[in-house]
Amino acid sequence: MGIIKGSISNLASSDIALIGIPFDENSSYLRGPAEAPEFIIEAIESNSANFFTENLTNLHEHPKVKWCGNTSITDYLSIQKPIESILSKEAIPFSLGGDHSMTFPIMKAMAKKYPNLQIIQFDAHGDLYDELDGNKHSHACPFARIMESGLAKNLTQIGVRTMTQHQKEQADRFGVNVIEMKDWTSSIALNFNDPVYVTFDMDVLDPAFAPGVSHHEPGGLSTREAISMIQKLDANIVGCDVVEYNPTRDINGMTAMVAAKIVKELLAKLI
Repeated sequence: MGIIKGSISNLASSDIALIGIPFDENSSYLRGPAEAPEFIIEAIESNSANFFTENLTNLHEHPKVKWCGNTSITDYLSIQKPIESILSKEAIPFSLGGDHSMTFPIMKAMAKKYPNLQIIQFDAHGDLYDELDGNKHSHACPFARIMESGLAKNLTQIGVRTMTQHQKEQADRFGVNVIEMKDWTSSIALNFNDPVYVTFDMDVLDPAFAPGVSHHEPGGLSTREAISMIQKLDANIVGCDVVEYNPTRDINGMTAMVAAKIVKELLAKLI
């Protein structure tokens, strides 16, 4: 046994619904993240580790944490539907991706319930392009769609190290608080009063720590630095996603274990 297997229909209030989003059709470079959800769950349940988080929360058969399996996706925007169903149960959605484009339809559901929602985005990339290669729903664009649609009160980005002139203009246009990696320090405080959604792109980590991503961008956070930021986060977190793990580029399942560790530490903030 390990994480309790459940379904959206059987969720109770304040449950945390882990749900797989097997979607990578908006990836601009490589496919593979659609395969990630099951690998992350397998890593969480691996006998090579245990189910405790660093604050000693035991996730083994924790009654509030339910793995609801992969959702069925008929088209890109249908990703919104299972999130709406989870929220209708007064449960907390925790999505495992999947490419980062999935955060836009997720936010379409989240914003209905939380009109003052703030987003914290851990990412090597700003994902603020108006379009990429003619695709306005590319995984390089979700936060442009989110912000122009008014789905978030504000957006804080951490770890960005691929800034372009266009994305700088977009960040200024939408009032995004961008903490570029060149400006990052361990003393940065993350304190929020309004409900917060955390989206964690695995490529925020330096590829030395997470080689199993589609876009290797050197100069990122260490695993410990990322975990420390999560642990210091002072916020009412109402939803999360972990995205852009690409098992086809992984080395001996190392990135799956890193993704599992990030998921576990985020779960510790939710329980």
